[in-house]
Amino acid sequence: MSNDDDLDDLLDELDSQGDLETSQQVLSIRTESRRYDKPVTIIEGFDLSKSELKSTASELKSSLGTGGTVGDNRIELQGDHRDRVPDLLRERGYDVRD
Repeated sequence: MSNDDDLDDLLDELDSQGDLETSQQVLSIRTESRRYDKPVTIIEGFDLSKSELKSTASELKSSLGTGGTVGDNRIELQGDHRDRVPDLLRERGYDVRD
């Protein structure tokens, strides 16, 4: 049984370090006009694995009810979401530059 306790302690320690890394990432949010003057919200500054970035993008798209994509360590969301995205990212532990 002590091996299970040691493993749980190790996993908790690793998870806490992951949260620290997330909070140290400073993200910037901007918009661009794309085809037909449609706005796109771009979130840059991630230092995540591809799968973690896709997961974060999926959570944001679901929360905002919009589409988007992932590429070059950034998330692109369809539409202008500069007012809502910072709060959603802060809830997930990120530092967002205003």
